[in-house]
Amino acid sequence: MRIITASKICDIVEQLCLQANFILRPDALNGLKSAHKRETKPLAKKALDAIIANAFEAKRNKLAICQDTGLPAVFVELGQEVRVKGNLKSAIIKGVESGYKKGNLRDSIVSDPLLRGKPGFKPAIIHMDIVPGSKIKLTVLPKGFGCENKTQLKMFKPTVKIEEIKKFIVDTVRSAGADACPPYVVGVGIGGSADYAVLLAKKALLTKLQSPNSQLQAELLRGINKLNIGPMGFGGRATCLAVNIKKHPTHIAGLPVAVNISCHALRSATKTL
Repeated sequence: MRIITASKICDIVEQLCLQANFILRPDALNGLKSAHKRETKPLAKKALDAIIANAFEAKRNKLAICQDTGLPAVFVELGQEVRVKGNLKSAIIKGVESGYKKGNLRDSIVSDPLLRGKPGFKPAIIHMDIVPGSKIKLTVLPKGFGCENKTQLKMFKPTVKIEEIKKFIVDTVRSAGADACPPYVVGVGIGGSADYAVLLAKKALLTKLQSPNSQLQAELLRGINKLNIGPMGFGGRATCLAVNIKKHPTHIAGLPVAVNISCHALRSATKTL
Protein backbone atom coordinates (compact mmCIF):
# COMPACT_ATOMS: atom_id res chain seq x y z
CA MET A 1 0.00 0.00 0.00
CA ARG A 2 1.47 3.33 -1.07
CA ILE A 3 0.96 6.34 1.20
CA ILE A 4 0.62 9.87 -0.22
CA THR A 5 0.11 12.80 2.13
CA ALA A 6 -2.78 15.21 1.74
CA SER A 7 -0.31 18.10 1.95
CA LYS A 8 1.49 16.77 -1.14
CA ILE A 9 -1.80 16.64 -3.03
CA CYS A 10 -2.61 20.17 -1.90
CA ASP A 11 0.72 21.44 -3.30
CA ILE A 12 0.20 19.67 -6.63
CA VAL A 13 -3.35 21.04 -7.05
CA GLU A 14 -2.03 24.53 -6.36
CA GLN A 15 0.61 24.13 -9.09
CA LEU A 16 -1.94 22.72 -11.55
CA CYS A 17 -4.27 25.69 -11.02
CA LEU A 18 -1.46 28.05 -11.99
CA GLN A 19 -0.31 25.94 -14.93
CA ALA A 20 -3.80 25.51 -16.36
CA ASN A 21 -4.61 29.21 -16.17
CA PHE A 22 -1.26 30.52 -17.42
CA ILE A 23 -0.23 27.97 -20.05
CA LEU A 24 -2.53 26.93 -22.87
CA ARG A 25 -2.49 23.20 -23.48
CA PRO A 26 0.04 22.37 -26.23
CA ASP A 27 -2.51 20.41 -28.26
CA ALA A 28 -4.97 23.32 -28.12
CA LEU A 29 -2.26 25.78 -29.15
CA ASN A 30 -1.19 23.53 -32.03
CA GLY A 31 -4.82 23.30 -33.11
CA LEU A 32 -5.07 27.09 -33.20
CA LYS A 33 -1.84 27.37 -35.19
CA SER A 34 -3.07 24.79 -37.70
CA ALA A 35 -6.35 26.67 -38.04
CA HIS A 36 -4.39 29.87 -38.67
CA LYS A 37 -2.48 28.24 -41.51
CA ARG A 38 -5.70 27.06 -43.17
CA GLU A 39 -7.64 30.28 -42.68
CA THR A 40 -8.13 32.54 -45.68
CA LYS A 41 -10.56 35.16 -44.37
CA PRO A 42 -8.57 38.23 -43.20
CA LEU A 43 -10.67 39.08 -40.12
CA ALA A 44 -10.73 35.45 -39.00
CA LYS A 45 -6.97 35.18 -39.46
CA LYS A 46 -6.47 38.39 -37.49
CA ALA A 47 -8.60 37.01 -34.66
CA LEU A 48 -6.47 33.86 -34.56
CA ASP A 49 -3.34 36.04 -34.52
CA ALA A 50 -4.66 37.78 -31.41
CA ILE A 51 -5.69 34.52 -29.71
CA ILE A 52 -2.27 32.94 -30.28
CA ALA A 53 -0.44 36.11 -29.19
CA ASN A 54 -2.57 36.23 -26.04
CA ALA A 55 -1.56 32.67 -25.14
CA PHE A 56 2.11 33.58 -25.65
CA GLU A 57 1.88 36.66 -23.42
CA ALA A 58 -0.03 34.78 -20.72
CA LYS A 59 2.70 32.15 -20.49
CA ARG A 60 5.55 34.66 -20.64
CA ASN A 61 4.13 37.02 -18.01
CA LYS A 62 2.34 34.41 -15.85
CA LEU A 63 -1.04 35.98 -16.42
CA ALA A 64 -4.44 34.38 -16.83
CA ILE A 65 -5.16 33.37 -20.42
CA CYS A 66 -8.73 34.57 -19.86
CA GLN A 67 -10.19 36.80 -17.16
CA ASP A 68 -12.85 34.15 -16.53
CA THR A 69 -10.81 31.63 -14.60
CA GLY A 70 -13.83 29.41 -14.31
CA LEU A 71 -15.44 27.18 -11.77
CA PRO A 72 -12.46 24.86 -11.16
CA ALA A 73 -13.19 21.19 -11.69
CA VAL A 74 -10.68 18.68 -10.34
CA PHE A 75 -10.67 15.16 -11.77
CA VAL A 76 -9.08 12.53 -9.54
CA GLU A 77 -8.09 9.04 -10.60
CA LEU A 78 -7.25 7.35 -7.32
CA GLY A 79 -5.33 4.09 -7.44
CA GLN A 80 -6.91 1.44 -5.23
CA GLU A 81 -3.48 0.63 -3.79
CA VAL A 82 -3.02 4.20 -2.51
CA ARG A 83 -3.85 5.46 0.95
CA VAL A 84 -4.11 9.20 1.38
CA LYS A 85 -2.78 10.34 4.75
CA GLY A 86 -5.13 13.16 5.68
CA ASN A 87 -8.31 14.56 4.20
CA LEU A 88 -8.22 14.27 0.40
CA LYS A 89 -11.20 16.51 -0.28
CA SER A 90 -9.99 19.26 2.02
CA ALA A 91 -6.52 19.08 0.46
CA ILE A 92 -7.92 19.58 -3.03
CA ILE A 93 -10.11 22.50 -1.97
CA LYS A 94 -7.22 24.13 -0.10
CA GLY A 95 -4.94 23.64 -3.12
CA VAL A 96 -7.43 25.35 -5.43
CA GLU A 97 -7.87 28.27 -3.05
CA SER A 98 -4.12 28.65 -2.57
CA GLY A 99 -3.40 28.43 -6.30
CA TYR A 100 -6.00 31.02 -7.21
CA LYS A 101 -4.77 33.42 -4.54
CA LYS A 102 -1.12 32.94 -5.44
CA GLY A 103 -1.80 33.52 -9.14
CA ASN A 104 -4.11 36.51 -8.55
CA LEU A 105 -6.75 34.59 -10.46
CA ARG A 106 -10.29 35.91 -10.44
CA ASP A 107 -12.60 34.18 -8.01
CA SER A 108 -16.01 33.98 -9.66
CA ILE A 109 -17.79 31.59 -7.30
CA VAL A 110 -20.83 32.59 -5.25
CA SER A 111 -21.85 30.40 -2.32
CA ASP A 112 -25.58 30.37 -2.98
CA PRO A 113 -26.70 29.90 -6.62
CA LEU A 114 -30.01 31.72 -5.97
CA LEU A 115 -29.11 34.46 -3.51
CA ARG A 116 -25.78 35.03 -5.29
CA GLY A 117 -23.79 37.52 -3.18
CA LYS A 118 -20.13 38.47 -3.20
CA PRO A 119 -17.75 35.93 -4.79
CA GLY A 120 -15.33 34.20 -2.46
CA PHE A 121 -13.22 31.05 -2.49
CA LYS A 122 -15.50 28.02 -2.27
CA PRO A 123 -15.12 24.27 -2.76
CA ALA A 124 -14.11 23.16 -6.22
CA ILE A 125 -16.09 20.58 -8.18
CA ILE A 126 -14.42 17.22 -7.57
CA HIS A 127 -14.91 14.13 -9.73
CA MET A 128 -13.44 10.92 -8.35
CA ASP A 129 -12.71 7.63 -10.10
CA ILE A 130 -11.20 4.58 -8.38
CA VAL A 131 -8.72 2.88 -10.71
CA PRO A 132 -6.23 0.00 -10.46
CA GLY A 133 -2.68 0.71 -9.36
CA SER A 134 -0.71 2.74 -6.84
CA LYS A 135 -0.83 6.22 -8.39
CA ILE A 136 -3.01 9.30 -8.21
CA LYS A 137 -3.74 11.31 -11.36
CA LEU A 138 -4.93 14.87 -10.78
CA THR A 139 -6.37 17.11 -13.49
CA VAL A 140 -7.56 20.70 -13.05
CA LEU A 141 -10.02 22.11 -15.59
CA PRO A 142 -10.78 25.82 -14.97
CA LYS A 143 -13.61 26.14 -17.48
CA GLY A 144 -15.24 29.53 -17.93
CA PHE A 145 -18.98 29.97 -18.01
CA GLY A 146 -19.25 31.78 -21.32
CA CYS A 147 -18.95 28.34 -22.89
CA GLU A 148 -20.24 26.28 -19.95
CA ASN A 149 -23.59 28.04 -20.29
CA LYS A 150 -23.97 26.53 -23.77
CA THR A 151 -24.12 22.95 -22.44
CA GLN A 152 -27.08 20.94 -23.66
CA LEU A 153 -28.52 17.50 -22.88
CA LYS A 154 -31.13 15.61 -24.84
CA MET A 155 -32.74 12.31 -23.93
CA PHE A 156 -33.28 10.55 -27.24
CA LYS A 157 -35.41 7.50 -27.82
CA PRO A 158 -33.28 4.41 -28.44
CA THR A 159 -34.78 4.10 -31.94
CA VAL A 160 -33.40 7.49 -32.99
CA LYS A 161 -31.46 7.70 -36.24
CA ILE A 162 -27.84 8.85 -36.11
CA GLU A 163 -28.72 11.82 -38.31
CA GLU A 164 -30.95 13.22 -35.55
CA ILE A 165 -28.13 12.94 -33.04
CA LYS A 166 -25.70 14.70 -35.39
CA LYS A 167 -28.26 17.45 -35.98
CA PHE A 168 -28.65 17.99 -32.23
CA ILE A 169 -24.88 18.33 -31.75
CA VAL A 170 -24.41 20.71 -34.69
CA ASP A 171 -27.48 22.74 -33.68
CA THR A 172 -26.07 23.11 -30.16
CA VAL A 173 -23.01 24.81 -31.64
CA ARG A 174 -25.22 26.81 -34.00
CA SER A 175 -27.21 28.15 -31.04
CA ALA A 176 -23.99 29.05 -29.21
CA GLY A 177 -22.97 31.18 -32.17
CA ALA A 178 -20.04 33.42 -31.37
CA ASP A 179 -21.08 33.89 -27.72
CA ALA A 180 -18.70 31.28 -26.32
CA CYS A 181 -15.54 32.53 -28.09
CA PRO A 182 -14.79 30.19 -31.01
CA PRO A 183 -12.95 28.34 -32.41
CA TYR A 184 -14.45 25.68 -30.18
CA VAL A 185 -13.56 22.24 -28.96
CA VAL A 186 -16.76 20.24 -28.66
CA GLY A 187 -17.08 17.50 -26.06
CA VAL A 188 -19.85 14.94 -26.60
CA GLY A 189 -21.07 12.36 -24.09
CA ILE A 190 -23.25 9.52 -25.34
CA GLY A 191 -24.89 6.92 -23.12
CA GLY A 192 -25.04 6.26 -19.40
CA SER A 193 -27.66 8.23 -17.48
CA ALA A 194 -28.54 11.90 -17.93
CA ASP A 195 -26.03 13.10 -15.34
CA TYR A 196 -23.31 10.75 -16.56
CA ALA A 197 -23.68 11.80 -20.20
CA VAL A 198 -23.03 15.41 -19.18
CA LEU A 199 -19.95 14.33 -17.21
CA LEU A 200 -18.73 12.29 -20.18
CA ALA A 201 -19.07 15.36 -22.40
CA LYS A 202 -16.89 17.37 -20.05
CA LYS A 203 -14.37 14.55 -19.69
CA ALA A 204 -14.16 14.46 -23.48
CA LEU A 205 -12.58 17.93 -23.32
CA LEU A 206 -9.67 16.43 -21.38
CA THR A 207 -8.86 14.16 -24.33
CA LYS A 208 -5.99 15.31 -26.49
CA LEU A 209 -7.06 17.10 -29.66
CA GLN A 210 -6.36 14.99 -32.71
CA SER A 211 -7.57 14.30 -36.22
CA PRO A 212 -10.97 12.58 -36.26
CA ASN A 213 -10.56 8.85 -35.62
CA SER A 214 -14.13 7.91 -36.44
CA GLN A 215 -16.59 8.68 -39.20
CA LEU A 216 -18.94 10.31 -36.70
CA GLN A 217 -16.26 12.70 -35.45
CA ALA A 218 -15.27 13.60 -39.00
CA GLU A 219 -18.86 14.26 -40.05
CA LEU A 220 -19.57 16.38 -36.98
CA LEU A 221 -16.40 18.42 -37.44
CA ARG A 222 -17.28 19.12 -41.07
CA GLY A 223 -20.86 19.96 -40.19
CA ILE A 224 -19.87 22.39 -37.45
CA ASN A 225 -17.25 24.12 -39.56
CA LYS A 226 -19.80 24.59 -42.34
CA LEU A 227 -21.72 26.86 -39.94
CA ASN A 228 -19.22 29.58 -40.88
CA ILE A 229 -19.25 31.12 -37.40
CA GLY A 230 -15.47 31.28 -37.49
CA PRO A 231 -12.92 32.62 -35.00
CA MET A 232 -14.65 35.02 -32.59
CA GLY A 233 -17.64 35.12 -34.95
CA PHE A 234 -15.83 36.67 -37.93
CA GLY A 235 -16.69 33.78 -40.25
CA GLY A 236 -14.13 31.52 -41.84
CA ARG A 237 -13.10 27.91 -41.77
CA ALA A 238 -12.33 27.39 -38.10
CA THR A 239 -15.50 27.31 -36.05
CA CYS A 240 -14.35 24.09 -34.37
CA LEU A 241 -10.88 22.65 -33.79
CA ALA A 242 -11.99 19.18 -32.75
CA VAL A 243 -14.94 17.04 -31.70
CA ASN A 244 -14.14 14.59 -28.89
CA ILE A 245 -16.65 11.87 -28.05
CA LYS A 246 -16.94 9.59 -25.02
CA LYS A 247 -19.47 6.76 -24.81
CA HIS A 248 -20.85 4.56 -22.04
CA PRO A 249 -23.33 1.66 -21.96
CA THR A 250 -26.89 2.80 -21.33
CA HIS A 251 -30.39 1.50 -20.56
CA ILE A 252 -32.43 -0.26 -23.25
CA ALA A 253 -35.11 2.44 -22.97
CA GLY A 254 -32.94 5.50 -23.43
CA LEU A 255 -30.11 7.26 -25.25
CA PRO A 256 -28.75 10.36 -23.47
CA VAL A 257 -26.59 12.71 -25.53
CA ALA A 258 -24.83 15.71 -23.97
CA VAL A 259 -22.74 18.47 -25.54
CA ASN A 260 -20.19 20.51 -23.59
CA ILE A 261 -18.47 23.27 -25.55
CA SER A 262 -15.08 24.77 -24.74
CA CYS A 263 -13.96 28.17 -25.96
CA HIS A 264 -10.64 28.51 -27.78
CA ALA A 265 -8.89 28.71 -24.39
CA LEU A 266 -9.19 25.02 -23.56
CA ARG A 267 -7.29 24.99 -20.27
CA SER A 268 -6.35 21.99 -18.21
CA ALA A 269 -3.28 20.64 -16.46
CA THR A 270 -2.50 17.13 -15.27
CA LYS A 271 0.02 15.46 -12.99
CA THR A 272 0.38 11.86 -11.90
CA LEU A 273 1.88 11.04 -8.50
